[in-house]
Amino acid sequence: MTMTIQDLAAKYDLRLPRYTSYPTAPHFSPAVGPDTYKQWLGELDPATPLSLYTHIAYCEEMCWFCGCHTKITKRYDPIADYLDAVLTEIDMIADLLPTRMGFKFMHFGGGSPTVLKAEDFSRLIRHLRSRFEMLDGAEIAVEMDPRTATEDYVKAMADVGVTRASIGVQDFEAEVQEAVHRVQPYEMVAQVVDWLRKHGITDINMDLMYGLPFQTTASIEKTIDRALALGPRRVSYFGYAHVPWMRTHMKMIPEQALPSVTERWSQYLNGSARFVHNGYVAVGLDHFAAPDDELALALNNQALNRNFQGYTTDTAPALIPFGASGIGSLPQGYVGNQGEIGAYKRTVRAGTPPITRGLAVSHEDKLRRAIIERLMCDLSVDLETVAAEYGASASDFEAELAQLSDLEADGVVIRDGARLRVTDMGRPLVRAVCAKFDQYLNVGEKRHSQAV
Repeated sequence: MTMTIQDLAAKYDLRLPRYTSYPTAPHFSPAVGPDTYKQWLGELDPATPLSLYTHIAYCEEMCWFCGCHTKITKRYDPIADYLDAVLTEIDMIADLLPTRMGFKFMHFGGGSPTVLKAEDFSRLIRHLRSRFEMLDGAEIAVEMDPRTATEDYVKAMADVGVTRASIGVQDFEAEVQEAVHRVQPYEMVAQVVDWLRKHGITDINMDLMYGLPFQTTASIEKTIDRALALGPRRVSYFGYAHVPWMRTHMKMIPEQALPSVTERWSQYLNGSARFVHNGYVAVGLDHFAAPDDELALALNNQALNRNFQGYTTDTAPALIPFGASGIGSLPQGYVGNQGEIGAYKRTVRAGTPPITRGLAVSHEDKLRRAIIERLMCDLSVDLETVAAEYGASASDFEAELAQLSDLEADGVVIRDGARLRVTDMGRPLVRAVCAKFDQYLNVGEKRHSQAV
């Protein structure tokens, strides 16, 4: 019997990792702490290009769909104090490196970086650029909340070399915005886009979400059309992860207004088709890019990567985090900063790297990470080729391949010897394919989000 989309939705509505890393963050432990991080930093090859991530852990209002680490404040004093701690951490980590190293990517997320005053944002970037060399062609990207962005802030971004802006849109329907406590009219977003282009920042990303309360397939298609009319270079199209047991503010979301599993799939599939119909290239699970954008070009060249920011052209071997809850990746493993802001500031000011958890990756972890990354990025993998790079063989994965039988029978994945290819119909379930290679996974744990 041929499986329909509805059948697949019912059968594979599993809770699975997003695989922005492998092993995934829930498996980090206190076994990796400040001393290990110091050692790993000191062992980096001075010629290694870096990726830098700075987490601004504050917002003026809480969006009820938010799964990020953030704190709400209407006062600026706590934000200014936090920024001082981040600057202190930057100096500390830079001093632990073997030399003044260069960066290819610099990303600012949150929370909301736009809660900073324009002059403080400029000070932050100038400080980073004083401690790290900006390599040729480097990208500096900033996440923006249209509700707190100003033209002065945009001008400051341009003046210090920002090359890409990512605007949080989510949805343009008033009923949906009110239900998730993020009211930002279309005109507000359009104004921010105009400011960015006026000041020369033309690489513009937008974040949209499906699966929100009161959304329908028709309404999300309308939102997509309005977003694309503003001409973004890239769009991320994320499914809302309703995890009120992890984020208590999500209890404010009216659960009865959330779409059913079947409707959620419809929103994903029809929305994705809408992007492609408008000339965008589907990138992996949930990103879309203009055909001449670097992300689409990387996909075509099988050079696409995936990290904690999602799909990326970032190939830096080391991602260095700054700020509370920041997560980093080094050749030796993963590190995670203290999440509680007060403890983060105290630790930094005591002269200690604020690492509270992490994971040293084994040779086996690296092999499985490579397999999962190719599946997530290319929707295909040649197990023999990838395994050979790690001194292994495709025959080492006979058990995993046997576990794919249901997904094969249902038309989600096609197997040709040691080659796997996720079908067009199976694209929404690529994480279910990846999960077969995940040695750490306990399928169904509530700490993960829905597969679609």
